[in-house]
Amino acid sequence: MYLKKVDGPRAVTLSDGSVMTRADLPEPNTGRWVASRKAAVVRAVDAGLIKRDDALEMYEISSEEFDEWQSLVVRHGEAALKATSIQRYRQPQVDM
Repeated sequence: MYLKKVDGPRAVTLSDGSVMTRADLPEPNTGRWVASRKAAVVRAVDAGLIKRDDALEMYEISSEEFDEWQSLVVRHGEAALKATSIQRYRQPQVDM
């Protein structure tokens, strides 16, 4: 069996004791971002499985979008990434 050469680790241990590998990441051409896929990318970056810049490039997401995902997970948990939870977890925009 041949393994493709990759930069960085192939697997990391998460804070809950589970192991996350690169196979657990969403496909790079992901078109539909459900909460579980967003959370997987955030967990991978936080655990050091992939670099933040690599994730932004691989998944073609903006820095602001990733930062929003990350802050929602930190403040409210992975449930805040669901599209149906926008009203509950996100701060309303105030016009000035």
